[in-house]
Amino acid sequence: MGFLNLEGKNVLVMGVANRKSVAWFVAKTLEEEGAKVIYSVRSEARKESAAKLLKDRPVYVCDVENPDQVKRLATEIGRDFGAVHGIVHSIAFANYSEGFKPFHETKREDYLQATAISSFSIVEVANAFKPILDNKASVVAISISSLTITAANYGYMSPVKAALDSSIRYLAKSFSKDTEVRFNTVNPGTLKTSASAGIPGYLESYLYSEKLTYRKRALNTQEVANAVAFLISDRSSGMNGASMVLDAGMGLNYFDEEVVRLAMRPEEGNKDA
Repeated sequence: MGFLNLEGKNVLVMGVANRKSVAWFVAKTLEEEGAKVIYSVRSEARKESAAKLLKDRPVYVCDVENPDQVKRLATEIGRDFGAVHGIVHSIAFANYSEGFKPFHETKREDYLQATAISSFSIVEVANAFKPILDNKASVVAISISSLTITAANYGYMSPVKAALDSSIRYLAKSFSKDTEVRFNTVNPGTLKTSASAGIPGYLESYLYSEKLTYRKRALNTQEVANAVAFLISDRSSGMNGASMVLDAGMGLNYFDEEVVRLAMRPEEGNKDA
């Protein structure tokens, strides 16, 4: 038996899209630790596109924007697997089809849709699965490290992710009335994922944030998966309502000597190049 004691545990992982997905790294790590991973993807098209990746694993379709599908997912998984010992929520969506705009120009329908999918869905998932969650189950949502940073190119997703973290804390409190189910978030810094590649100016932000880390090396997705596996396991039993920041020191290192030097004397950076 491994340190995390995940052998034979049923864990639902929501949000696998491709090999670069945080959810996929998490799922692989959980499987390596002996967990029975159950997959949920947002559409039949996604299920087909991920078929080679997921192979013969149990895959369900659930668009969390539709509450009825969330309820159906819980019913089907309860029928097929019985108790669920963990849920990983790695789902986010924002409609930037018209390009990035100043925050004050955000459309109501876009903001509400992003909130419903990226934040409120964890509330509906928790409610739907409550009857089949093991009394000591663990629920983990993927958030972001920079909840108080106003990154213009991240748009309205930053306040939406802040709402996700707040919802997790309230779920931890709410469930504590009659269960020991725990709710936490993992809050990574910038990552190389397919989703992040669609953010305008992300490459520059990624390289900048990498310079801010203590180790001068950006976070990798496996490090996020390791943290999620720990939170899903009983080894993190003392953590509830917490946000685990994983950014290799980025958020504490704004006055890094090299970054300050390059900002004040950018011509030196050009010489280095």
